[in-house]
Amino acid sequence: MAAVVKIELWLRLSRYSRVSTLLRSGDSKREGDRFEAAEKVILRWDSGQGASRNSLFWEDAPDEAAEYLSAVDDILHWMDELSIQSDSAKIVERAENAIQIAMSRLEEEFRHMLIRSTVPLDAEHLHGSIRRVSLSFASHESENSDEFESFADVDRGSGIFHERGVSLGDDLRVDLINLDAVDDLKEIVDRMIRSGYERECLNVYISVRRDALDECLVVLGVEKLGIEDIQKIDWKSLDEKMKKWIQAVKVSVQVLLTGEKRLCDYIFSGSDDSEEACFNEIAKGCVRKLLNFAEAIAIGERSVEKLFRILDMYEALAYVLPDLQAMVPDEFVIDEAKGVLSRLGEAAKGTFCEFENAVRSETSKKTMLNAEIHPLARYVMNYLRLLVVYSNTLDELLEGNDDEDSRRLGDDGGENLELETMSPLARRLFSLIASLESNLERKSKLYADDSLQYIFLMNNIQYIVQKVKDSELGKLLGDRWVRKRRGQVRVYATSYLRASWGRLLSFLKEEGTVGSSNSALKLAALKEKFKNFNAGFEELYRVQTGWKVADPQLREELRISISAKALPAYRAFVGRHESQIENTRHAGRYIKYSSDDLENYLLDLFEGSACVLNHLRRKSSS
Repeated sequence: MAAVVKIELWLRLSRYSRVSTLLRSGDSKREGDRFEAAEKVILRWDSGQGASRNSLFWEDAPDEAAEYLSAVDDILHWMDELSIQSDSAKIVERAENAIQIAMSRLEEEFRHMLIRSTVPLDAEHLHGSIRRVSLSFASHESENSDEFESFADVDRGSGIFHERGVSLGDDLRVDLINLDAVDDLKEIVDRMIRSGYERECLNVYISVRRDALDECLVVLGVEKLGIEDIQKIDWKSLDEKMKKWIQAVKVSVQVLLTGEKRLCDYIFSGSDDSEEACFNEIAKGCVRKLLNFAEAIAIGERSVEKLFRILDMYEALAYVLPDLQAMVPDEFVIDEAKGVLSRLGEAAKGTFCEFENAVRSETSKKTMLNAEIHPLARYVMNYLRLLVVYSNTLDELLEGNDDEDSRRLGDDGGENLELETMSPLARRLFSLIASLESNLERKSKLYADDSLQYIFLMNNIQYIVQKVKDSELGKLLGDRWVRKRRGQVRVYATSYLRASWGRLLSFLKEEGTVGSSNSALKLAALKEKFKNFNAGFEELYRVQTGWKVADPQLREELRISISAKALPAYRAFVGRHESQIENTRHAGRYIKYSSDDLENYLLDLFEGSACVLNHLRRKSSS
């Protein structure tokens, strides 16, 4: 504003000097009459018939405004160019008085016209021009247990939904002031600047337009909230406010401030200092209101559910910052914006670390019914599928944390070698999923049944692999990672077969049925083996039909593996001893199932609905 004051003083001093010089050069009656007429027009609007009118600038009386502006031009022109012979001091005083009266009138006209012609922001039109970017992963997975409430609700209803933000159409533009008034506003500004009233003009313009932009921010949903206010708001409400801020910062910079700059440049064209000073003051208030909210979020309490929205805010501010720098000359304001951007980045990194620590330290002891997928696995993998959308931003923010990552990656030299080519985010995700796997391994020990432990691990590791394959996570972690986890699922399947079916098939071994000369003992041993096998199979069937293998392909592969292990052994045993059993009473009590029966019953396993076989009997042949 110092530059504006200097211009004002220079204009007034130079004007006085020129008038004095002209007055000494002689009198001109014609110019004097013109001055008298112009003075009369100005005084008439100060008192009398014009004073009762609210404004010069009415659409139904454009000639009156033109006459008034012409009168101001005549006096200014006379003061700048003409000379008259008269009492110079008296004439200068009259001219100064007329200009002062005119400027007071024009200042009020300027204020009223700015207010009257301001166009309120049309939220409906704005929303119609905005493209929303949403991320949604449909799911019908079971709800989380309350035991895992430390992680936000996931997979409730239709799954995770995150509205990432808004994208503005290239043609989105709003009229901040009625276009019919722009030329009249410029006419007033030109006269006020020529008369040395530039400072008064700027003050009015800045005051009105700053209030107008404040109203626009209200329409966009931006509220004045401090850190204490933020901490009192529940997450659902805060999330809505953060979404509105993301939209507001883009609209404010790319639409409102861009339009305001265009308006300033036109109305104050011819006065570069005025253009810059005016826009800078208007933009500063708007930008600071936006930055204050972002600052409160950045330094507020961190929780894992905020990460996506903080990243949205970071990306939105980073996106508009170049435009802001190009428009706003105030380096202090730009430095403020850069500082808030940096703190949002730190908040995002810190929140991501909170999430990593939460995954490592989650210690719930409740087992999942039927060994289904654990809520922790569901939450973490769906969270990561959303997170990977921000990979470019997170790579930038996490750059330089490689040493910390390497300390958490274990001793697998082959994998560590591959990690060297991974992006910063990929390395952190590698480590985080490894932590999840370790946590699930610990949770598997909560099951007393070894077989159920392996089903639990198969379910969860297969779920993790599928989530990686079906998203951008697969590109980050690579094929080798996927192959290794699939191999681990096969190892768990082999362990399950050994633990669950090894004991049952041990009843089909020949110990006690060969090598003895006592046929009665051999037959008794043989009957005992069939009875034990039948009882063991029926119990296994009852229990494992109630277990759930969620992935259809894994479920089918597991049944095939069981069939390949159990059916040949059973078929061979029955083939060797069926003739001996069938010649005895109640043969159907011992050979209750054919191999085809077993094969069909195996199709019922792992459906999550327990069944029984004790009502099924094969008819005795005797």
